[in-house]
Amino acid sequence: MRRSILLVACALLAVDARAQVPTRAEQQTQSNTPASPTTTPISTTTNQPSSTAPRGDNTATFRSGVDLVALNVVVTDSDQKYVTGLVPTDFAVYEDGVQQEVSFFGASGVPLDLAILLDTSASMTGKMGIVQEAAAGFLSTLRSGDRTMIVDIKDATKVLFPLGNDFSGARAAILSTVPQGGTALYNGAYLTLKELAKQRRANTEVRRQAIVVLTDGDDTASLISYDDLMDVAKQSGIAIYTITLRSKFLVTQAQQRGHSYFSQSEYGMKALAQETGARSFFPMDVSELPHIYSAIAEELATQYALGYSSKNPKLDGAYRRVIVRVTERPGAQTRTRAGYLAARAIRTARTN
Repeated sequence: MRRSILLVACALLAVDARAQVPTRAEQQTQSNTPASPTTTPISTTTNQPSSTAPRGDNTATFRSGVDLVALNVVVTDSDQKYVTGLVPTDFAVYEDGVQQEVSFFGASGVPLDLAILLDTSASMTGKMGIVQEAAAGFLSTLRSGDRTMIVDIKDATKVLFPLGNDFSGARAAILSTVPQGGTALYNGAYLTLKELAKQRRANTEVRRQAIVVLTDGDDTASLISYDDLMDVAKQSGIAIYTITLRSKFLVTQAQQRGHSYFSQSEYGMKALAQETGARSFFPMDVSELPHIYSAIAEELATQYALGYSSKNPKLDGAYRRVIVRVTERPGAQTRTRAGYLAARAIRTARTN
């Protein structure tokens, strides 16, 4: 019943034809993915570069008979500065307390697929100029090989620019946005996660994926619930950076009443970012946006890409907790997604 409701909800959303929700069969399929030239396939027995990729070969590949659990890992020191220059043996990965063997590693240059989601509801009137320029400026931080996707969120979700590397076209899409209507934030984030997951299955290249979503308040129009969005986020392994513009009026009002300011929508955005290994921001003014986008860009540029094949063979759909540690580096802290939902075995109908 719950799945039927979700399918009806998705059918009602007005989205670009390129952003359709994958079928259940597609969700169960994950293709083997070759590594880019800037990544290192590692032997599952020796944690050394695979002998199947000769030095100088531009098509080093990683193949696995089972699904690869992909992790984007941020490492900081005791001063909260990013730590670079680490190698595969510096990392220890645990799933539900059991150490795993890192079989894929990318230190830098792993191409990025970045989805920029903009809340362009009527409440954004008067803010869009700065919002547009800040988001368009964010595009300038992308590198050769990266791709972007621009998603407009109002009462309905519209993909203004499908995933691609025409950054001038993406900029034009951002500058074309007009504020009006309500806010179907959960719908937009849900469908973007689905689209990026579909792109990952169709792509033979290992790529990092991230979403940066900007909103200024509560969801007012979604058919998808927050819990449904969180479930898909846990499955996807895609980092979701959230920027929520705070209302100065509501913050001041709470302070005048002697109360601590609290927003349920802000709490939800913070939990979504934390679960996916990203960060959440709560600026009081749109003038802070360029700095925030710059901070996100810097973090994305210093991420490590790790992958492992789980030692747990069960296809039970259970949630598995993931912890990544850096060895031999006192004070080093890591941030990645908190865990993932394991695949569930496909049941076939019994015939007589």
